[in-house]
Amino acid sequence: MNQASPANHTNHSAKLRGRFSGRIGYVLAVAGSAVGLGNIWRFPYLAAKYGGGMFLLVYLILMVTFGFVLIVSETALGRMTGKSPIGAFRSFGSSLPFHLGGWINAVVPMLIVPYYCVIGGWVLKYLFEYVRGNALSLAEDGHFSQFIASSAQVEFWFILFSALVFFVILAGVKSGVERVSRVMMPILIILAVFVTIYSITRPGALEGVKYFLIPNFDDFSWMTVVAAMGQMFYSLSIAMGVLYTYGSYIGKDVDIEKSTTQVEIFDTAIAVLAGMMIIPAVFAFSGGDMSVLKAGPSLTFITLPKIFVSMGAGTLVGIAFFLMFLFAALTSAISLMEASVSSLEDELHLSRPKCCLAMCLVMATAGTASALGYGVWDFVTLFGMSFLDFFDFLTNSIMMPLAALATCILIIRVVGLDAIAREVEQSSPFRRKKLYYFFLKYLAAICITIILISSIANVLGIISL
Repeated sequence: MNQASPANHTNHSAKLRGRFSGRIGYVLAVAGSAVGLGNIWRFPYLAAKYGGGMFLLVYLILMVTFGFVLIVSETALGRMTGKSPIGAFRSFGSSLPFHLGGWINAVVPMLIVPYYCVIGGWVLKYLFEYVRGNALSLAEDGHFSQFIASSAQVEFWFILFSALVFFVILAGVKSGVERVSRVMMPILIILAVFVTIYSITRPGALEGVKYFLIPNFDDFSWMTVVAAMGQMFYSLSIAMGVLYTYGSYIGKDVDIEKSTTQVEIFDTAIAVLAGMMIIPAVFAFSGGDMSVLKAGPSLTFITLPKIFVSMGAGTLVGIAFFLMFLFAALTSAISLMEASVSSLEDELHLSRPKCCLAMCLVMATAGTASALGYGVWDFVTLFGMSFLDFFDFLTNSIMMPLAALATCILIIRVVGLDAIAREVEQSSPFRRKKLYYFFLKYLAAICITIILISSIANVLGIISL
């Protein structure tokens, strides 16, 4: 096994980069990145579909093994090189594979953030309507379909949400990204706890709590593992360039292992709270009808407004839920935009405002296409998918597994496991080093390949996730 060291010039360039103030700022920023639409939108319906407590148990096991290994890998490479993904890969070689691996990791957030901001606009619109007292209209049949088909409205809320994200990014790493994360993450947790308590105290909700928290091995299947693996993979901001970028913003004194553990706790806690918010509430609302729970992403924008109205405090709970949802969407979108801007700064050697302007052009094209894809441009499809669905498929099902696979190959074949361990051990005893070595050497590539194949098979209709 070869062990390569990054070029000396990266240490000098790292000094010119933005910095987090310390471990807490870094942890909150990464947690903000990890806690996003995937936790609140995707986790509850996957848990409901694949065994409730059984899914949760499998997810937790994968989180502390597979998730830990990939977070540590990307963060360590980012800090080691002082670069975002493209520069980090190039630090270990100048041939095409190194360029390709870095570019895949770097392009993923550039493609995700435009459609992510479209969905963020949907959340902002719903919050606005709840604040206006329009809870009843949001619960009407067909409201969501009519809204996403109204192109002018969707485009307006997309632009407004994107403007909030750009405002934070322009402020910089410490004054923008870190400061917002320090404020939003504690509020997000408080709101999540409030909505959870309200949800689980509804009549009939206890059965939903039991279903979600108590594993039933009769509900276990191979698809439980595949779905939990995919959810864990996407939930933690792995293979999005974010962890490379944020790793490059931390000093050698930041404990990577401890920080990763805290991010795992944050992310899992919000995912569990999301499940406790939604699954018991749906049980109480539907009388335990599993078909309602398995409705998929529409659960958030179609089913929940009906549930909130039925609870008798629809406006208050709706405001709390969608404010929490907005904070989760914002912190994740900010991290995706930061990774994108950082890569452009590194590669184009332009100022931060100019790189933000470049991302504005990307947002104006890919984001507008996603915003109008259910409206005036609904006749345009890519492989039978709307623009938003296509960008989601391309990034989540193809590019992210390939990006993670490139990272694993880089470490195993070039950097060396020992080099990563030395980087981590500069500030940490690396208590899970044996697990890290074993999982990365023998299992990580296999798990990533399973995600890649199962995701493609799902889109092709061979399996159902």
